[in-house]
Amino acid sequence: MPPDQTRGDARSRQVGVLLPLPFDEPFTYRLPDDVHAELGDIVDVPFGPRRVAGVVWDEGDGDVPPEKLKDVIGAFEVPGLTPELRRFVEWVAAYTMSNSGSVLKMVLSVPDGLLPPKPVTAYALADSVPHIRMTNARKRVIEAAGELPPLPAADLAREAGCGPSVVKGLAEAGVLEQRTLVPSGGFQPPDPSAEGPALSPEQAAAADALRELAAAHRFGVSLLEGIPGAGKTEVYLEAVVAALEAGKQALVLLPEIALSAQWMDRFRQRFGCRPAEWHSDLTPARRRTNWRAVATGEARVVVGARSALFLPYPELGVIVVDEEQDASYKQEDGVIYNARDMAIVRAREEEVPVVLVSATPSLETVENVRQGRYGHHNLPDRHAGAEFPDVDVVDMRADSPPAGEWLSSPLRAAITGTLDQGEQVLLFLNRRGYAPLTLCRACGHRLQCPNCTSWLVEHRLMNRLQCHHCGYAADLPNTCPSCEAENKLAACGPGVERLAEEVAAQYPDARVVIAASDTIHGPGQAAALVRLIEEREVDIVIGTQIVAKGYHFPHLTLVGVVDSDLGLSGGDLRAAERTYQLLYQVAGRAGREHRPGRVVLQTFMPDHPVIKSLAAGDRDGFLSAEAKDRESAGMPPFGRLAGVVLSSPDPYQVDRAANALRRTAPSEDGVQVLGPAPAPMALLRGRHRRRFLVKAGREVNLQKALRNWLSITPLPKKVRVQLDIDPYSFM
Repeated sequence: MPPDQTRGDARSRQVGVLLPLPFDEPFTYRLPDDVHAELGDIVDVPFGPRRVAGVVWDEGDGDVPPEKLKDVIGAFEVPGLTPELRRFVEWVAAYTMSNSGSVLKMVLSVPDGLLPPKPVTAYALADSVPHIRMTNARKRVIEAAGELPPLPAADLAREAGCGPSVVKGLAEAGVLEQRTLVPSGGFQPPDPSAEGPALSPEQAAAADALRELAAAHRFGVSLLEGIPGAGKTEVYLEAVVAALEAGKQALVLLPEIALSAQWMDRFRQRFGCRPAEWHSDLTPARRRTNWRAVATGEARVVVGARSALFLPYPELGVIVVDEEQDASYKQEDGVIYNARDMAIVRAREEEVPVVLVSATPSLETVENVRQGRYGHHNLPDRHAGAEFPDVDVVDMRADSPPAGEWLSSPLRAAITGTLDQGEQVLLFLNRRGYAPLTLCRACGHRLQCPNCTSWLVEHRLMNRLQCHHCGYAADLPNTCPSCEAENKLAACGPGVERLAEEVAAQYPDARVVIAASDTIHGPGQAAALVRLIEEREVDIVIGTQIVAKGYHFPHLTLVGVVDSDLGLSGGDLRAAERTYQLLYQVAGRAGREHRPGRVVLQTFMPDHPVIKSLAAGDRDGFLSAEAKDRESAGMPPFGRLAGVVLSSPDPYQVDRAANALRRTAPSEDGVQVLGPAPAPMALLRGRHRRRFLVKAGREVNLQKALRNWLSITPLPKKVRVQLDIDPYSFM
């Protein structure tokens, strides 16, 4: 924090400071005469026994007696929050029924980024170099220092391929001299004049329309739709070019930013540098650097996960939401929001265009296009004439593999033929670990998480059982915890590890790699995997949904979906839509260049609308039927939903609260309250959960109805209420 400033007198100005804490209203402080701060500036204030960074939000409450006010300590030397960003914070808080301070916390997510970087010692070649004994390492350092700007010892040593001690020895000998530098983020400005790839007529028409919107700095929502491999990325990068040419910043949201190695390479080839990144795998130091670079405008292009939407851009010019349909954009904890929807709101506040990109757009987006609210640009063909792969369906009821195996004979034959041609295979199974369930063959006991209503997943590579909801883990026992029978625990169902075991037995000469979040940790490992596949050092990829979208592997021609039905069961409103999107996306990994592709779907439900639509290539027919079903039921996007989840460590207290809310449930026209009922995940992280689902018409002010309902219902203090406007998950 900045040092304490001299206090002003009682006549000093009052200001309301919003703190990044769970409060909805600003706190009034006195602004001393010698502390300059305007609306939006980030200031250091006392709050109880500590100091907190907050934002000057308004002129304060003039009714507070001056003697009761605390002084603002100082202002941070960083650009303040723009009026547009402050309005966005308030809008998100009101819509999600969160408090403004919690939303502000997502903006001020890196308190250390408010402080200027500490000066560092750098080394440069001295004007007069004394005669010294020369070694190869010293020679390399001298050559590097003569060609490069002053660098810290570690960086200069890395460039010269030696240790930092060589650099410091040369400094002591007078060959190098020390310089004090204030480090920057190190971001090179992207070159918008760099020539991009040649675009097809359809691509060029879409790119021109997006460039025009970005150049005009005008709000508008556009859907850029195109089958996998149609070149959507190259098209929306033209909107980024237009924003850069106008002197603005650009934000690109990706659902799997930590695994986007190919996207980063494509950006660097296009613009001559890397963008600033924002995701959970950044080190604390890099997060601090990147946050400050965004706030100061040094970072001109940011590519990030959903939280990148809340960074303090001073000059935002365009927002791109790639794979807009992806459920990863929904934040399920804390402030619950959908980054796709909030991106549209932020673009509206900033008066800039937003581009939604997808091969399988969400039904919400399709409906907005149909009603004329969004522009629409379609790329129906793959780049360079590649064809979308043929889709074959294997009815597992008639062609099931032997017990304990998961690959049907048609899929095995397709794998063999593909490998014989020297091409690559992707086997898709959206289930991590070895097996989703372990049970005792003696007594039937199932190994369950003690904190959640969830079976423990076996991860045989780590010899562990793990809960994928709360993170609980335990060693795989030798005896049943219930009946103590030995050697009776059996793995049920396949995960990617178990599938890899079968593949290794069937294809012993094939080079196999597992691609799942358990085996790939961060961008470095993802980039290494991509290189292995691109350089044809892998024959068979066994992967979960992290390889379903965005990747381009020229030699991958067969995609086998081991369990196409996974995700179709259960009461999830969007189960069919999400399964269709996922399977369509993973099918798009096959045959992306001149080699024809093929997709094999294994299913026990060949007559399901999702499977039939995929086999027939009838996406529009599927969406039309799905929309008709939703509209007849008054479900989104034709109606509104909100989830109300009560939770407590005490099941009696949570039931008591649920009954209280049931008695006071709103009965107004257009609002229907379903529940209470145990949530499908009735125990999560040690908390018992009960759920209401509130259904309303589009014309209903849902937030107002919820606010009135909760305000008249006293609830036990130990019960937590979580509100989810527009829920995606029903667990």
